[in-house]
Amino acid sequence: MRDEVDTLVEAWARERGDLDLAPVEVFSRIGRLARRLDLARKDAFTAHGIESWEFDVLAALRRAGAPYELSPGRLLRETLVTSGTMTNRVDRLVARSLVDRLPDPRDRRGVLVRLTPEGKTAVDGAFEALLEAESLLLADLSARQRTELAALLRALLAPFSPPEP
Repeated sequence: MRDEVDTLVEAWARERGDLDLAPVEVFSRIGRLARRLDLARKDAFTAHGIESWEFDVLAALRRAGAPYELSPGRLLRETLVTSGTMTNRVDRLVARSLVDRLPDPRDRRGVLVRLTPEGKTAVDGAFEALLEAESLLLADLSARQRTELAALLRALLAPFSPPEP
């Protein structure tokens, strides 16, 4: 089985046979898959009326479990954006009735961001559509190959992952 990266690597090998092209074989494929995944994500989210950044915030709240709320600080850590960006995002989600801002009962100065029923419906639908699209991207791999691929990608990503709180 061949793909477009094989052709690219062969051309580089012909032109620069002195270089180790193994990274190109891996990361060119990852890059191409990332573009396909970005398109699948966009389609899944658009079909459910949300954007990618909205999904990130809504999904963080959904994963928190009932009552589906987090402090803005926790949302920052979950989504890896700045506080100014998060404030803007929460404002926009409140305006769309996908989240509510509530006073934090444990801290009079604090607030909590809570997923609304509309937000829960949107994130659940988008997540189901995303899983369906991602399953199609993996359809040609066996269960064992998917497990092996996940383990290899974990090994590549682990050094870049923030420590668990």
